[in-house]
Amino acid sequence: MNNPKVRVRFAPSPTGPLHMGGVRTALFNYLFAKKHGGDFILRIEDTDQNRFVPGAEEYIADSLNWCGLSPVEDPARGGKYGPYRQSERKNLYRKYADQLVESGWAYIAFDTTEEIEQLRKDAEAKGETFSYGIGTRESLNNSLKLSQEEVQQKLDNNESYVIRFKMPKNLDVTENDIIRGSVTFNTTKSLDDKVLFKSDGMPTYHLANVVDDHLMEITHVIRGEEWLPSLPLHVLLYRAFGWDDTKPQFAHLPLILKPTGKGKLSKRDGDKMGFPVFPLEWKDPSTGEIFRGYREDGYFPEAFINLLALLGWNPGTEQEFFSLEELAEAFSLERVVKSGSRFDPEKAKWFNKHYFQQKTVSELSKLFKPVLSEKGILADDKKIEKVVSEIKERCEFVSDLWEQGSFFFAEPVTYDEQAVKKRWKAETPEQLSEINTLFEKVDDWTAASIKESFSAFMNEKGWNFGAIMNPLRLCLVGGNMGPDLFVICEILGKEETGSRINKGIKEIS
Repeated sequence: MNNPKVRVRFAPSPTGPLHMGGVRTALFNYLFAKKHGGDFILRIEDTDQNRFVPGAEEYIADSLNWCGLSPVEDPARGGKYGPYRQSERKNLYRKYADQLVESGWAYIAFDTTEEIEQLRKDAEAKGETFSYGIGTRESLNNSLKLSQEEVQQKLDNNESYVIRFKMPKNLDVTENDIIRGSVTFNTTKSLDDKVLFKSDGMPTYHLANVVDDHLMEITHVIRGEEWLPSLPLHVLLYRAFGWDDTKPQFAHLPLILKPTGKGKLSKRDGDKMGFPVFPLEWKDPSTGEIFRGYREDGYFPEAFINLLALLGWNPGTEQEFFSLEELAEAFSLERVVKSGSRFDPEKAKWFNKHYFQQKTVSELSKLFKPVLSEKGILADDKKIEKVVSEIKERCEFVSDLWEQGSFFFAEPVTYDEQAVKKRWKAETPEQLSEINTLFEKVDDWTAASIKESFSAFMNEKGWNFGAIMNPLRLCLVGGNMGPDLFVICEILGKEETGSRINKGIKEIS
């Protein structure tokens, strides 16, 4: 192919929820495709049926949709390279496995799980590590040792078997990684004979992955660092099939590290430190355990995506906030770093605060309305918008709107003890009663008018402003929080303000 159209794939296994590291892999594939006018594809690699988890595939699709990473081809949309679930491509792989056996690049092995486990234990007893490969394969129960007749007899008897790749001896496999540069592996020193095909008719990841990437005309394989040890096997598979000229370019992304910087970020780190590691909430179907999600924790998808983009990639400028379109324009694999990137949960909140503040009062009010409904509160849109406009600056999440402004919708049921002790004096109840009488006479119930009447009254009485305003705030909101006191009065309305003052006088006194 001469300058083929860029085609990349995100190929997760439906073995559980999609980790944020997986979302970042999908994101970088998506950005690369968009940058080069190419195709972003979702392929479900469900060859390992033993590890299949119900609901995981739907979770993957929902996560990508929430993030705005829409594939042009996937199991739901289809496409000319489908099917896009490997389990539905099952009949494709057998002929490729047989082709490798016939060409001498693979062999049939009949060793049982128990036999291999015993070999491992025997090696461990000698302080060694057993590896099924160059040093051991010719003495084991496989077609390299057995005669053709013996092999055929076992196949005729329906004995269980696998097809293993025959790793060449003492060969240096060198490949260019777009992120890491030239990488070399020696077959004898570090590689064993991986299983490519199982007797249940299913391929392993290695065979299915390479065959599908070839048939789907994938031009670039962008995946996590954990797949780097598999690179020489995949390169050799392309060579074995005679597909060297259409082999994709490879790029292996760095790990996302724990906030401490040591080790790969796991779901347990999130549990311990109080932050999600999954895009959406996940309920484990086998245990019922629920894991938090960024969406349910109140993060905006644009904040989540922006955060992930800068974990391992930098634009080479001071810019930190990007739309998805801006990310695609700026993105390049050459600016992805090799070393792991430490995840900072506080930076995640910082990103969300930025996108929260960018939203209009109207947008935030619509998002706040369901929160109020859940709490059984019905309020008109005008009041909600007034409240949001007053407290927006103090918030990072939609849930903060309730924490910062609940008193606008529900009267206090308790009063801050420390504030009461400090602010409530013997003369306070009588003074607040006089203020309430004053408020009843205010005709123009706006913050400016209430303040003007209050100030004139206070000056006439010669009272200390703080000595009245602090207890008044206590009555209205239950503590020392909230915006301008007279704005609170205006939004609450004359009747509710008076009612809360009377209630505060009665309950606090």
